[in-house]
Amino acid sequence: MVRRPSRRAVIGQWMLLAAVVVVAWLLFDMASANFARRNMSFGFGFLSSPANFDIPFRLIPWREGDSMGRVLLVALLNTLLVSALAIVTATLLGLLVGVMRLSSNWLVRNLALAFIETIRNTPQLVQIFFIYVWLVSGLPGPRQSMTIPGGLLLNNRGLYFPAPVGGPSEALFGWLAAGLLVAIPVLWRLRRRGQRIGVKSLLLAPLALVLYLAGMQGLDFPVLKGFNIAGGTSIPPELVALWMGLSIYSAAFIAEIVRGSIEAVPKGQSEAAQSIGLSYAQCLFLITLPQALRIMVPPLCSQYLNVIKSSSLGEFIAYPELVQMILGTVMQQANREIETVLMVGGIFLSISLLTSAFMNWYNRHVALVER
Repeated sequence: MVRRPSRRAVIGQWMLLAAVVVVAWLLFDMASANFARRNMSFGFGFLSSPANFDIPFRLIPWREGDSMGRVLLVALLNTLLVSALAIVTATLLGLLVGVMRLSSNWLVRNLALAFIETIRNTPQLVQIFFIYVWLVSGLPGPRQSMTIPGGLLLNNRGLYFPAPVGGPSEALFGWLAAGLLVAIPVLWRLRRRGQRIGVKSLLLAPLALVLYLAGMQGLDFPVLKGFNIAGGTSIPPELVALWMGLSIYSAAFIAEIVRGSIEAVPKGQSEAAQSIGLSYAQCLFLITLPQALRIMVPPLCSQYLNVIKSSSLGEFIAYPELVQMILGTVMQQANREIETVLMVGGIFLSISLLTSAFMNWYNRHVALVER
């Protein structure tokens, strides 16, 4: 039976909506008057003006003099990169620590407890600073770089590794191969569930990777030249510090989510599984965790959103993410405070809403259907 709202409730809702519209119009009118009084204009035309600065780390080609709009794209990709890396690492580490928290071994259980309580009760920014200072001061300089098998070099300026050298289609094949490699588990899962996914579709990713490798002209290895490293590509310590800081901090909260979700599963499930001869690991991964997953998805969504928003802490260690580049360098050069703040806020809001939509879809997908 569908309950319809009363006439009084409908009138109240419309009055509230009208009040919100009036307040928004008053704020907009006040802002317009202040802009006119100061001879200021509002607009995003500054995104086409050249940016006369360099970006130390970027995923796409960049040269000094490119537009401010390209700065926005570079910073956005950097933010998405560290957020995605931190979400994956924090989930895996949190799962491990959460399982350790339920171990029957006294030492393992209390080590996990000490990790959780220490990380949760210290500021996240302090942890990121500590990791960054340790990376910069604890590793040797470029001339004393640590050599890692495979042509890798490690020093206080980052981890250097060989970079592929290809033709003009290198980027195209690279993105194609990466996308198809990510799609393989999805296609395989659909095939196992009875969907009509041909075997040829599963072979597209290896084929694209072979084409990409065939287009390569070789590898550019990093070597020491003078006082610095030349050639190859590198992962800067700022990225590593922010990645580790976000991962470790979020893992402590995810571990408690995992522990609570596992304890919420009736103990009779694991007892029945052990009675038919399943080991503890089989009982955990085949019986308990799949049921606990339905419980932990909603709080996990909140933690993932916190990771994305906390990526803005990279500003304090000079990692070129959205806040550091747009609310720092671009805002100072373009002198557009309102526009840059609105852009950064809108981008973070869009990323968070997309993440929430995906997690809500996944939550409905794994939820129990009552009949």
